Amino acid sequence: MNNVKTLKKFISISFKISPSYFFLLIFQSMLGTGQILVNVILPKFLVDELVGGRNRDNLIRFGLYIVLSNVVFLFLNKTMKRIMDVRNIYMKEKLNQAMADKIMKVEFACLEDPYYLDLKERAVFACRTMSALENLIGSVAKVLNNTVTILSLLAVMFTLSPVFVLLLLLTISISIIAQKIFSKYQLGCYQELIPINRRYGYYVGVCYEGKYQKDIRLYNMNQMLTDRILYYNRKIYEWAKVFNKKNGAFQGFIGIINDLQAAIAYGYVGIRVLSDKLGGRIGIGSFTMYVSAAINFTTAATDLGRNIMAVIQMLGYLQPFMEFMSLPDEAKREGSVPFEGEVESLRFENVTFHYPKSEQLVLKGISFEIKKGEKISIVGLNGAGKSTIVKLLCRLYKPASGTIYINGRDIYEYEFTSYMKCLAAVFQDYKLFAFSVYENIKGGEEEEEKGEHRERVASLLEQVGLKDKIEELKSGMDTLFGKQYDPDGIEMSGGQSQKVAIARALYKEASLIILDEPTSALDPLAEAEIYEHFNQLVGDKTAIYISHRMSSSVFCDKILVLDGGLITDFDSHKKLMEREEGMYYKLFKSQAVNYQI
Repeated sequence: MNNVKTLKKFISISFKISPSYFFLLIFQSMLGTGQILVNVILPKFLVDELVGGRNRDNLIRFGLYIVLSNVVFLFLNKTMKRIMDVRNIYMKEKLNQAMADKIMKVEFACLEDPYYLDLKERAVFACRTMSALENLIGSVAKVLNNTVTILSLLAVMFTLSPVFVLLLLLTISISIIAQKIFSKYQLGCYQELIPINRRYGYYVGVCYEGKYQKDIRLYNMNQMLTDRILYYNRKIYEWAKVFNKKNGAFQGFIGIINDLQAAIAYGYVGIRVLSDKLGGRIGIGSFTMYVSAAINFTTAATDLGRNIMAVIQMLGYLQPFMEFMSLPDEAKREGSVPFEGEVESLRFENVTFHYPKSEQLVLKGISFEIKKGEKISIVGLNGAGKSTIVKLLCRLYKPASGTIYINGRDIYEYEFTSYMKCLAAVFQDYKLFAFSVYENIKGGEEEEEKGEHRERVASLLEQVGLKDKIEELKSGMDTLFGKQYDPDGIEMSGGQSQKVAIARALYKEASLIILDEPTSALDPLAEAEIYEHFNQLVGDKTAIYISHRMSSSVFCDKILVLDGGLITDFDSHKKLMEREEGMYYKLFKSQAVNYQI
C-alpha cells in the first residue's frame, strides 16, 4: 500500500512537471509492441508461402512488408529514444530541482531536527547516489512497454491454445516470485549499505576538501583518515562479496526458468506441427509465429517481473524523498493579513518555548515590549535563549505558549512573505553564496533600476569598510564570492565576510533590524566600529543587538538581560550599572577588565 501511495505521489509530481511526458511514454510503448508483432505475425505468411505455393509476387510482397515495417519502426523507435533520452534528463533534473526547492521552503524546524536531517540525507542519497528518480522513470516506462507487449502476444497465443498460455504463465509466475523475494533481499542489503556508504563518503570528502587540509597537516590526521577510509572500504567489499554471491545464485535460477520456458514453447508447438493429439495440426508458418510469440512473451513477462521489482525497489529508496516532499512549507503556514507599513511596536507576552523533541524550556514565560525606533541589546550567558528570541521573531519556530505581537497583532496572523519583508537579520552562522558580491548584498530584492541598486550597494560597501577592497578587484562588486567556480573570485577573511552579511541586512528596507552575534570573529575595535556604523544607518528604525561583548550595549536605549530562559533585567545601561549585584554589571565589568592596560 505504501508503494502504491508513493507511486501515485511520484506520478502526480511528475505530471505537474510535464503532462506530455506520459503520453510520449505510452506512444513509445506502442511502437515497441508494434515492432514485435510485425516480426511475430508477418514471417508466418512468408514461411507458409515458401513451403506452399512459392508465388514469386507473394514472396516479394511479404518480404517487402517485413523489411519496410522494420525500417519504419526502427526509425520511429530511434527517434522516440532520442526524444525520451532528452525528456528523461529533463524530468530527472526537474525532480532534483523540486527537491532543492522543497529544502528551501520546508519548515525551518525540520532542518534542525535530527530525524528530518537524516530523512533529507537519505532522500538526497536515493536521488544522487542511487539515481532512484532516473531509474524509477525508466522502470515505469519499461513496465508500460512490457504490459502492452504481453497483452498483444496473449491475444496471438490464445488462438493456438489456452493451455499453452497457462503453462507459460506458470513458469513466469515462478520467475516473478523469485524476483520478488530477491528484490526484497536486495533492498534490505542496500539499506545496510547506506550508512556505511555515507561514512565512507564523508571521510573521502574530508580528504578532498581544501578547508580541512591545514588541520590534517597540523595534527597529523593523515593516517587516521586513511585507516577510516580503508575500514569502510573493507565493509563495502564484504557487503559486495556476500551480495554478489546471492545475486549469482539468483541469476542462475532465473536462467534455468528461462530455459524451461523455451523448452515448453518449442515442445508444445512442435507437437502441434507433428501431431493432432493436443489439437488441430498447424503449419510451419504458424510454428514460427507461435514459437516467436512464446519467446517474446516469455522475455516480456520476465522483463515485466524484473521491472516491477525495480519499480518497487526504487519506490523503497524514494520513500524518504516522498516523505520529505510531503512536509509542510513555511509559506503555507497560517496567516493571511498582509503586513503593511513599519514596525510600530513589538511585544512578547508570556512566551514559553522548547525545541522540538525536547522538554527542556529555553524560554520560560518571558514578557517585554519594544517601541518603534528603540535600540535594544540582548545579553546573557551561552544557552540563555538570546538567539531563540530572534528565531521566534523570524517565525522559524513557533512558541509553545504565549504570543508575540507586532503592531498589536499576533505575528502568525500576518501573511508570511509580506511579514518577512518587515525584518532583516544577520545570524551567527550567516552564509554567503557563490554569486557576485553585488548579488550577495542585493539578495532577492526586485531590480527595477539597476543603477540605483548598484549605487546603494556601493554606498553600503563604503560604510562597512569594504570599498577599497572591492575597488581593487578587476570586476569590482561583480566579482564572484569564492574561487570554487571562478579563479578570479574573491576569498574574504571572516571579518570581511561578516561585513558583507551586515551590508546585505542593511540593504533590505526593513523597519526591524537584528544582529545576532554576527561580529563574533571581529576584534573589539572592529566590532565597535561596525556597530557604530550600523547604528547610524539604522536611524529611527527599531534594532535588536545580540553580542557576547558589550559593544552595542552602551549606545542602546535598553538592555534585556536573560538568564536561564528568564528576563532578570530590562533597563538602560546607566541604570543597570548601578545594580552591582546584577548579571549585567558583572558581565560588563568582567569584560572591561580584559581590555585594561
